[in-house]
Amino acid sequence: MRKSLESAAVAVAGAVLLGVAGTASTAVGRAAAPIRVMLLDGANNHDWKATSPVIRKILDEPDMFTTKTVTVDNSEVAQFKPDWSQFDVVVLNYNTGITGDAPEWPADTKRSFERFVAGGGGVVSVHAADNGFGKWLEFNEMIAVGGWGGRDERSGPLWYFKKDALVKDEAPGRAGTHGARLPFQVTVRDGSHAITRGLPKQWMHHNDELYATLRGPGKNMTVLATAYSDQTKRDEPILLAITYGKGRIFHTTEGHDVVAMSSIDFVTTLQRGTEWAATGRMTQKVPASFPTTPDAPIVRTDILQMDPNARK
Repeated sequence: MRKSLESAAVAVAGAVLLGVAGTASTAVGRAAAPIRVMLLDGANNHDWKATSPVIRKILDEPDMFTTKTVTVDNSEVAQFKPDWSQFDVVVLNYNTGITGDAPEWPADTKRSFERFVAGGGGVVSVHAADNGFGKWLEFNEMIAVGGWGGRDERSGPLWYFKKDALVKDEAPGRAGTHGARLPFQVTVRDGSHAITRGLPKQWMHHNDELYATLRGPGKNMTVLATAYSDQTKRDEPILLAITYGKGRIFHTTEGHDVVAMSSIDFVTTLQRGTEWAATGRMTQKVPASFPTTPDAPIVRTDILQMDPNARK
């Protein structure tokens, strides 16, 4: 694993570049009715204005989602009272900040969201979404683990893999760390789940923050994939599937910025994870463009060109 990390170039030039043609996942046998997605953004310590259009582009490709972007900034939180029943799944590109002191949703909005998910609604938590709502117990049960946002040992144990086994670590300390944005190797831990079924055992993900020391209740959690952190010297959870009542949650810690989201594995797992969270099923095939070796990331050039820094 260390050899692969060292041989993978940090720059885009070290990745395999892939054009847009033939990259979208294909679906078979799906229901005629589209999956209704709320893409929630507007409060995030990351650049949601750059990444939300990428998420929407990715979800437009399989021709199975209809996406409505809902933008709520901190000045509008008190009036945020959506009708969750209009959606099958909520994709969170949203958080309350790494310090945990940003305005939170009204109490009745939190309760209605809990009812929505427990009743069968889906949730997708993208990267920094797991920084938010550190003191909201039910939200932390939904995402299983999180970082920052005031989280510490009171939020739950650390979770990671050691010698191919999931470890529940009660050691004290703050939650959330990451190193420099570099390529890293992802290892599937549960290849039987609908989201990861058919994916290779390992692949290389493009430049991203590798989240580590995540804490939480870990209830009803399946760790789908991990990556080795240079910060902790442990295999940290990267992709997770969680159930909450009748609801399903796909939690990906990938996706810090547009560059990270251009990695074909982010595209594929976001599409598959959103379908599973909404329906509990998987009709999408793994695209032929998905990397079959763990040596170098494969990057979507059309998404990479959406990076604001690429236009400067």
